[in-house]
Amino acid sequence: MIKKSFLKKGLIYLILCLFLLTSVFPILVISQTNSSITNDPYHYFNYQEMTNLLHDLENNYSDIMYLDSIGITYEERDIWMVKLSDNVGENENESGVLLMGAHHGNEKPSYEILINFIQHMVENYSKENTDDDGDGFVNEDPIDGIDNDGDGLIDEDPSEDRVREVTNNTQIFLIPMVNPDGVEANTRKNCAPNYGPFGFNKEITSYGVNLNRNYGYKWYLYYILPFSYHLLFNILDSSPNYRGERPFSENETYAVKNFVEKQDVHISLSYHSFSEVMFYPWTHTSRPTPHEDIFISIGENMSKINNYTLITGRQYFIPRYGGSLGTSENWLYGKRGIFSYTIELCSTRAPNDPEVVKKVCLTHVGVNLYVCERSWSVESV
Repeated sequence: MIKKSFLKKGLIYLILCLFLLTSVFPILVISQTNSSITNDPYHYFNYQEMTNLLHDLENNYSDIMYLDSIGITYEERDIWMVKLSDNVGENENESGVLLMGAHHGNEKPSYEILINFIQHMVENYSKENTDDDGDGFVNEDPIDGIDNDGDGLIDEDPSEDRVREVTNNTQIFLIPMVNPDGVEANTRKNCAPNYGPFGFNKEITSYGVNLNRNYGYKWYLYYILPFSYHLLFNILDSSPNYRGERPFSENETYAVKNFVEKQDVHISLSYHSFSEVMFYPWTHTSRPTPHEDIFISIGENMSKINNYTLITGRQYFIPRYGGSLGTSENWLYGKRGIFSYTIELCSTRAPNDPEVVKKVCLTHVGVNLYVCERSWSVESV
């Protein structure tokens, strides 16, 4: 009897083990697999993926999207420009907005948010107003950083009507990757060879120019105030801030210059990363601009959406000279009269957390929409 009882208990135990192995263990494996999937790092677009997507979007939404190459890099990549407008093939008498990313190739969120913005605009333009949060109302919580419907959640019901209105009344120009060679190499500078600081060497001495030091506004101040503008750090071609042989010496900055000079642009945002701050001209002096009130007004309203700090740099009684020369916002405002800002995204250069990247992309859909709307009431200077 003892032997039979022992065998019976052993058989029950064996059956129980088999049940656990076949039923519970696979669930644990699936759970762990799903966990690893959700924790995978965010995948940023590379140049070819972006190029393929932009061509696909133009094919599918050619009524409101136009894709063009405004220049070719040293490594023979196209510098793509996207135009969004209701009459996209015409040069309309509407305010223009210029959005740029990836002057520095290793600042990945700077182009990711612009690719996301293009998708948001074209995919929602013809879409019916949608109750995105399922509360029975539509468009009651647009992307503006505010809990408009008082349910404790923010920006959960974006407005399709707003997308249509902005597209119908604005000419939106986007250059997602100003520096595609740098994006592919994951470098700050572009990838063109240097022949010494002024191009006089016969042999290659280094590679790459910091494109956001290559714009030509007040270029001569390096020589008048060399210590204030850290001349040696900016003329050494091996430096991460090397400014180039001359203003607009690089294919990328020349392409931007040539494009902008043919457009009527009122406001421009140049995206970088990181530090969650925003600033505007001047980047080389604390002297205020002639349009300080407008700059601050636009900047403060953007800050309400992204909660970034707006840096004015006007705290000095006597203006100080120093900082950065050759930046895009200085040239855009100083030479073209465009209200231009740099926005430094995120708290790290290229965050890997998918939720962090998705949130910053959504938030700056709201920033970009606001800037387009604001462009209707400001003229370029």
